[in-house]
Amino acid sequence: MAQATMPIGQMQRKNVLQNFVDDLAGMLRIMSRNRVGFAGFLIVAFFILFSLIAPFFIPLDEVTKPGQVYKPALWTSPTGQFYPLGTDFQGRDVWSQIVHGGREPILVAFGGAIISVFISVTLGAFSAYMGGMIDETIMTITDMALAIPQLVLLIVLAGFVQLNNSALLAVLIGVISWPYLLRAIRSQVLSLKQRDYVEAARALDLSRWHIIYNEILPNMMAFIVISFTFAITQAIISQSNLILLGLVPFSGVSWPIILFQAQSKGAIFLDSARGYIYGPIIVIVIFQTAMITMIRSLEEIFNPRLRSDV
Repeated sequence: MAQATMPIGQMQRKNVLQNFVDDLAGMLRIMSRNRVGFAGFLIVAFFILFSLIAPFFIPLDEVTKPGQVYKPALWTSPTGQFYPLGTDFQGRDVWSQIVHGGREPILVAFGGAIISVFISVTLGAFSAYMGGMIDETIMTITDMALAIPQLVLLIVLAGFVQLNNSALLAVLIGVISWPYLLRAIRSQVLSLKQRDYVEAARALDLSRWHIIYNEILPNMMAFIVISFTFAITQAIISQSNLILLGLVPFSGVSWPIILFQAQSKGAIFLDSARGYIYGPIIVIVIFQTAMITMIRSLEEIFNPRLRSDV
């Protein structure tokens, strides 16, 4: 009897999916070796999924209720509506704002981190590999950028750029956050470009960009990924500073904006508004702490010496 065969295209897609699942399972197994780091990873994943999915199920409270202003956490209204974090200066549910307020700061942080890491890796690696006048020029510009306090530069640029959407804020944060990482990348490349495999690539007359992106940078992936994680935490701090200073005229809802409104409306002086004040602070601190502790598990993936028995 003839045996049915699977089409080649379908078989290839199945193999690709199976390889992806196997690689993901192996990565999670390695990350789970460090319990603290894996817990941080799970918290980060929860925050990202929760911020993207939960707003579809929990509606944002936008109705002004003058009789319910600054109600305490765990308060239940006469109509039976429960407020886990109390209400804000307009009587709106703080919990619904926390749910809807995570998407924007997380997306801005990831966007700013991607831009800053891309600039740092590209210019830092190119500067170190090329040397000479190119290296001198890039490092002079970098040193000049390092001489200017980042927060001051952010404030000045925010005065000239109308930050009316999250994409512009991510770009602004990204284009001023690269100098520190660029110097670190340059130092790493200066060391790696003397290795034998780089000399062999030069002997084969491979292009400079091929050597940089295919021979040098893959051996720095652990450092780049960890630096990217730190860049995310720094981007959240930067956007929070700008919003708390009133330099980002957003009309939407985000954790820093909730905190800014609570501060500007005097909630900090009211005991009944503690949920309004502490809510965004707690979620930002937990997310930042989880990002930093996740680095322990990322090191397990990129450093084989930490997982010799895997």
